[in-house]
Amino acid sequence: MSELIWLIPLIPFIGFVINGLMGNRVPKAVTAIVGCGVVLASFVLSLLVYFEVAAARETGASGEIYVHLFDWFTVGKLQVALSFLADPLSAIMLLIITGVGFLIHLYSCSYMAGDAGFGKFFAYLNLFIFFMTILVLGSNYLVMFIGWEGVGLCSYLLIGFWFKNASYASAAKKAFVMNRIGDLGFLIAMFFILETFGSLEYGTVFAAAASMPVGSSTLLVITLLLFVAATGKSAQIPLFTWLPDAMAGPTPVSALIHAATMVTAGIYMVVRSNILFTLSPVTMEVMAVVGLATALLAAFIAVTQTDIKKVLAYSTVSQLGYMFLGLGVGAFTGAFFHVLTHAFFKALLFLGAGSVIHAMHDEQDMRQMGGLRKALPVTYITMFIGTIAISGIPPFAGFFSKDEILAHAFQHQPVLWAIGFLTALCTAFYMFRLLYLTFFGKFRGTETQKQHLHESPWQMTVPLIVLAALSVIGGFINIPEALGGHHSLAAFLAPIFEAGSVHAEALTLSHSTEYLLMGISAGGALIMAFVAYNRYVKKEALPVAETPASKGLHKLSFRKLYVDEFYDALIVQPLNKLSVGFHKYVDRLGIDGFVNGVGDFFIGAGKGVRQWQSGHVGFYIMMMVISVIAILLYAVFSI
Repeated sequence: MSELIWLIPLIPFIGFVINGLMGNRVPKAVTAIVGCGVVLASFVLSLLVYFEVAAARETGASGEIYVHLFDWFTVGKLQVALSFLADPLSAIMLLIITGVGFLIHLYSCSYMAGDAGFGKFFAYLNLFIFFMTILVLGSNYLVMFIGWEGVGLCSYLLIGFWFKNASYASAAKKAFVMNRIGDLGFLIAMFFILETFGSLEYGTVFAAAASMPVGSSTLLVITLLLFVAATGKSAQIPLFTWLPDAMAGPTPVSALIHAATMVTAGIYMVVRSNILFTLSPVTMEVMAVVGLATALLAAFIAVTQTDIKKVLAYSTVSQLGYMFLGLGVGAFTGAFFHVLTHAFFKALLFLGAGSVIHAMHDEQDMRQMGGLRKALPVTYITMFIGTIAISGIPPFAGFFSKDEILAHAFQHQPVLWAIGFLTALCTAFYMFRLLYLTFFGKFRGTETQKQHLHESPWQMTVPLIVLAALSVIGGFINIPEALGGHHSLAAFLAPIFEAGSVHAEALTLSHSTEYLLMGISAGGALIMAFVAYNRYVKKEALPVAETPASKGLHKLSFRKLYVDEFYDALIVQPLNKLSVGFHKYVDRLGIDGFVNGVGDFFIGAGKGVRQWQSGHVGFYIMMMVISVIAILLYAVFSI
């Protein structure tokens, strides 16, 4: 199988070419078969790769599969190859990308069926899968960077898919620009890596880094730059505002790119580079603080949002913050475990929201919903499962991954755990709030919407059911020893952290402490679920007061802490004014003035000289005589 790894990214690329060239010239069924089929084929190949890696791990080997395709370029002593590396980390990421990706492709067959750009949409989705697999399969930072930039491009194309809507096009540009800021950090980091280690290959870089001292200033610079790149791609403070606006794209885009795969690229990059980060404690602390601040801020904003997709968007930002908290306190396995479980329940929640929006004829305001559980039973049950999972209620997937991160945070610094626990309470509240406002109580929409309420077709409900099942059982792959497990995922990923484990902080909490933390976390989530039920179901309270006229913390949350307004006032407006000034004074008066002035000078000179062309022969003879005399005088006096 190792010789065929290159087919995993190639097959989706072929799908992109076929669907891109065919456009809407073939039946939509053909487009759907090609679009879904190539991702399914990649998933099957990814399964084979996973089984090969797992078999190697059972024998005690590292499970690494290195495939050299060809030498890309050579500059002096630098040799860069286009090569792939399949190991325990990339094998799991491939399953997430292609597995969840296939379910979302299948879902899109029905969700986008009435869209005029059906073929183009599937072409973009296939291209995204191609770049995402390149990102996780690359054996060096440059190949990762190709995938990194590629998924940014696809994000721009898919967010702005309905580009005729000016606000959607602006959201796509915002995502593109903010990602480019982070990508500059990645690019500069690669130059530092190249200068320090003489190579961009993971194996060479990590082996050389292992012998460097803890706290090295060079590694501090490299890791901070890589973290800047991660803040852009994974939507952390200060580069997080693009992700909520990215909900402008079709709902399958939100599920695929902004919940399950692309936004976790930053987590993957940090986990892959764990030895560099463990040798830089300052960066680890910065990462933990920024991640926790992002998690709390996004959860606070999500509490009052009324757009169902905006709630899930800020939830994604918050969960990504949890992952960076885990990375910052040394819980690399826990953070990656949360990547895995988050892919299941957040993709499920986004697709469930899409099913609701589909039934409500594109209505996204939860204040216009209510009582949908009878009309959409499958959507309700699956979203209920997803809500339990993300809230961290046992034994669903989110409980195990979130608990592992919080346990490490408690050991590292109890204050971090306390803030993380507060964030978890907010998560449980706003997610059950979403569930109750959408599916409980009386229907609050129009009579026309009520008459047309219906469950989604099987292409949309089957992915919901599969993801719901994974959200139930997904946490059992890494049950902690305190609950009778053996940390199976941690054992599988052990070779990835072998070099960094010397400097990482191992979890040493007693079982009794872990039980206490688990109990507090699960109990808090259940209490928040009850509080939300009491308010939005029993008392039938509606968020009617959640308008820009609200006051205090309520208004601050609803207005998203005025972060966008702050950026607009601090960065956008000054740059706009600066550009207007440059246009008026530098471009028009300066550059254009100089160029146009030269032209005007010669035009005027030409007009003056033209007056001499009188047509009188006597005048011409006189001018000729004067010229001859002038030449003779010049010759005499120049000797």
